[in-house]
Amino acid sequence: MIAPNRFEKWLLFAGDVAAFFAALWLMLLLRYGKFPDTNVFFLHLAPFSILFLVWLLVFFIAGLYQKHTVILKSRLPTLLFNTLVVNTVVAVSFFYFIPYFVITPKTNLFIYLAVSFALILLWRIYGFPLLASRRKQNALLIGRGEEMRELYDEVNNNSRYSIRFVSSIDLGSIDKLDFQEEVMKTIYAQEVAIVAVDLRSEKMAPVLPHLYNLIFSKIRFIDMYKIYEDIFDRVPLSLLHYNWFLENISLAPKFTYDFLKRAMDLVIAGILFVFSLPFYPLVWLAIKLDDRGPLLIFQERIGRNNKPFRIMKFRTMTTDDGGVYAQDSENKVTRVGNFLRKTRIDELPQLWNVLHGDLSLIGPRPELPPLVKLYEREIPYFNIRHLIKPGLSGWAQLYHDRHPHHAPSIHETRVKLSHDLYYIKNRSLMLDLVIALKTIKELLSRSGV
Repeated sequence: MIAPNRFEKWLLFAGDVAAFFAALWLMLLLRYGKFPDTNVFFLHLAPFSILFLVWLLVFFIAGLYQKHTVILKSRLPTLLFNTLVVNTVVAVSFFYFIPYFVITPKTNLFIYLAVSFALILLWRIYGFPLLASRRKQNALLIGRGEEMRELYDEVNNNSRYSIRFVSSIDLGSIDKLDFQEEVMKTIYAQEVAIVAVDLRSEKMAPVLPHLYNLIFSKIRFIDMYKIYEDIFDRVPLSLLHYNWFLENISLAPKFTYDFLKRAMDLVIAGILFVFSLPFYPLVWLAIKLDDRGPLLIFQERIGRNNKPFRIMKFRTMTTDDGGVYAQDSENKVTRVGNFLRKTRIDELPQLWNVLHGDLSLIGPRPELPPLVKLYEREIPYFNIRHLIKPGLSGWAQLYHDRHPHHAPSIHETRVKLSHDLYYIKNRSLMLDLVIALKTIKELLSRSGV
């Protein structure tokens, strides 16, 4: 698509790896004042290579290889510095607590951290843009509605994309245009190389013969909605009709994916559940000292195939309201509850729901039964999200910033559904891994999901 392509991401990754190795060589040069010989270099390379793998994983979690952060300018030094802090903690832990790494002097580590930060910053700001730079291609956008305007503004207001829309044509007024005179002349005068077009609109029928002739001029055609989905990480709402679901949603068994997903749920949730057990007495003591109320609450949610189940959470409000929002309610978040929510500790008991099989680690967040009834009545196709198992974290929680927390919202829930449908359509182990790593980043930054 028009976002940075896979080659550029691999180029960026390869440059980071090269910078890590170059920094190791420079560190030895600075430390010992002479060119390092092969034996010294490889003696240090063995322990540092393990760190390289961990640091690259931290880069991935930090979002340094995603399409929205591949080319950063003003934010890059801050983001890299924050990542360096995490990498420093990891490196110090390795070199001070794991005997295998003791062979390397600690002074070398701190010199290396400074040198590698400088090289990565130079590579990201100057080297990568120089090697990956491409002249923006002129493009024409043919479509209609709010999604066309969103796409036009997003592409033309950001430098990360490789195309620029020189003009847009609203299919609502296509009957008033002399396509041959007004559009074809623009295409040739502006040297348009790409036409992004809404091929699903019935308004396109009289235009298609003109566009067909452009094939012989080596102009490339792209589905406008595929670009939209690629950029905004959600399904365009205007596409949500029966035919879209028949084409894109399938619940045919995926044995390998389903088996591995459940196995990962059991293993990871089991480990996290064991590590979470020390929190229970601490949270119980904090809640008792705060307002002497119960430790846990149980709320009903709607799961796969519209089956209700009960989730467990640490209590964060003065009373258990069942999750039902009431504007005039005197039910308030407690002092301890506010801390539990910010740190996401209140969600830890739901690991039991994952082990039991009601939840997965990754999937659409389950809704309350009253809200499900409301949304199914007001939002077409809302029940599709119940075809798969809900999760502790999901695509919509990461990419939909305005999803409702404290009151029903038809519009925002409709947008949230478009993110959930993106996940249902594209779900895979790799996508689950991306969601898991980004969730870890969100939790560590205490920004919530």
